[in-house]
Amino acid sequence: MNTKKITSVLSLKSKDHNRRSGFTLVEILLVVAILGILAGVATVSIRGRMLGSQIAAARTSIQAIGTAIDTYEVDNGVLPASLQSLLTKGSEYNWNGPYLKDGRMPKTPWGDDFVYAVKGESYELKARKPDGEFVTN
Repeated sequence: MNTKKITSVLSLKSKDHNRRSGFTLVEILLVVAILGILAGVATVSIRGRMLGSQIAAARTSIQAIGTAIDTYEVDNGVLPASLQSLLTKGSEYNWNGPYLKDGRMPKTPWGDDFVYAVKGESYELKARKPDGEFVTN
């Protein structure tokens, strides 16, 4: 074997490598721009899914509160005047509450109170989204 030839080939490769080490500014900017675009797309996608899950959580809470209202009505023969009646006893004779878990009123996923209104012999229960629209069951 010719060690001089091997050494010269290795030194040539080494010189080429040192001349072109690292990335150019254009390459780095291109990668940063691509990562920014991907992050923007991911953020929009996550926000859409987050709103969908918040609406589903609001509907689940509406169903749970609705069940508590129905149970109150069965026990007392009338709909509660307010949602607070599900948590604290008033003048009701057959009150068997609190009708909600942990004895507290849940909040909407957006941190607001649920909207409750008695309409004749039925009731309406809904949650207000941040855009002003309502979520119902």
